[in-house]
Amino acid sequence: MSEQESSARRNGDEPLGLTIHTMAEASLERPRPWSGRIKMLLVLAVCAAPVVASYFTYYVVRPEARTNYGALISPPRPLPDVQGADTTGQPVALPSLRDQWLLVSVGPSACNEACERRLYLQRQLREGLGREKDRLDWVWLRTDDTPLRPALREAVQAATVVTVAPEALQAWLEPAPGQRVEDHLYLVDPLGNWMMRFPAKLDPKQARRDVQRVLRASSSWDKAGRP
Repeated sequence: MSEQESSARRNGDEPLGLTIHTMAEASLERPRPWSGRIKMLLVLAVCAAPVVASYFTYYVVRPEARTNYGALISPPRPLPDVQGADTTGQPVALPSLRDQWLLVSVGPSACNEACERRLYLQRQLREGLGREKDRLDWVWLRTDDTPLRPALREAVQAATVVTVAPEALQAWLEPAPGQRVEDHLYLVDPLGNWMMRFPAKLDPKQARRDVQRVLRASSSWDKAGRP
């Protein structure tokens, strides 16, 4: 150390120090990329919590005394990514029906007596929900594009009627042993998953009770209408 530097130290003067170590410390304080991702995942988890909770309650936390009339589908099956057509011939993608509970029937356009009864029961089940009916869509999936007779066309004005290839429906929906796809009513959740199949010989009161249960279980996150 030179005599000049020693003199400066004795007088209380210090030479300016390099600040490289300060820059290194500052770089360590910068937000790390993964911290933002964690925050985003936490936000998504909070948003999804009501959906997960309602499904957990319905599928897992079941009192022993409670029984379902309809058969639960496990795992639920998502709406197939296929294109159908409405009664005017306009294209309708089946996934576009999501964001509502769906009560679904399947049948040909000719619609015999049993088909008409299922359509009638769909309408009655929906109307029987009172204020909650706007959370449930009545859906008839036709398996051919034969024109509907005038009386039937008028009867299904409140329904969502879509023509879909029968092969696509058979790959998605599964009847009970010894039954046909057309024999049942099917319940689809707002996420687009088929989750329940009602018996062919339907008891409307028991079916309505099941529908009311799933509507109550999803009331915290599902609202009437589509976004």
